[in-house]
Amino acid sequence: MARIVVVGSVAEDEVLSLPQLLSEGIHCDATARVRRLGGGGANTAVPLAHAGHEVVLVAPLGTDERGDWLLGQLQEAGVDTSAVVRVEGESTRSVVLVSPEGERTIVNVHRCREESPPRRLETIEAEALYVRSRDLRLAELMAAVARRATVVAHLPPLARDARPAHVLVGSQADLPPALVADPWDAGEGIAGSLLRWVVVTRGPHGAEAVSADDRIATPAPSVSTVDTTGAGDVFAAGLVHALLDDQPMPQALATGSAWGAAAAACRGLPDRATIQALLRRATE
Repeated sequence: MARIVVVGSVAEDEVLSLPQLLSEGIHCDATARVRRLGGGGANTAVPLAHAGHEVVLVAPLGTDERGDWLLGQLQEAGVDTSAVVRVEGESTRSVVLVSPEGERTIVNVHRCREESPPRRLETIEAEALYVRSRDLRLAELMAAVARRATVVAHLPPLARDARPAHVLVGSQADLPPALVADPWDAGEGIAGSLLRWVVVTRGPHGAEAVSADDRIATPAPSVSTVDTTGAGDVFAAGLVHALLDDQPMPQALATGSAWGAAAAACRGLPDRATIQALLRRATE
């Protein structure tokens, strides 16, 4: 297995299950309420750790009780938190509303941020870097890491040269129609000459990978959707795992889709047993 650095947020998610879809002026009671580890960084790091990788998470946490709890959750999952910094004040927290069909609406209540870019990235040796952040200040650090490791980055941001990376990953729901129609042309502007693939996820309709001379699609596994929160992040974890396992892109897309579907079929992140079962199934 590999050493992987993940850059992204860690959040306390207050998850409210709703008896019906949200609509303007509605009044309803939640059918369940749980406290859960969340945030794009955590949602990607934890499945990779469950797969047996050494995962170093670069993220800020507040100095509150919430931050203590989140740190404990990450360590319990096997994530290396030595590059997590504590920032005076509140930790990141969100309210997540989940419909009966498993679709989620996320309301960010507070974001914990570092005042300056995480320069500690320059000294962390790893085989891969995954960036799940919109911070434009990361571009210089990513370019430096890309000289010695595989870099995969989430979209957005979409600014020119914002994400020097070998692979870009984004959800169709978060991307403008022009990028979805022509991912390669737009991706080159965002990632520059490093770019090898742009991956666009389409929820229950699968995923697509586009390179300079190829376009590959894979369907999504059929599952009973329970909660889509974090499914895209877990897809990215599966994709990173597959690429480090030297899987060709068609197989890597299928691996990412299988991990993402497993996330959508459960409440919260897939546990270690689920990820290990996916690994065994892939070798059968």
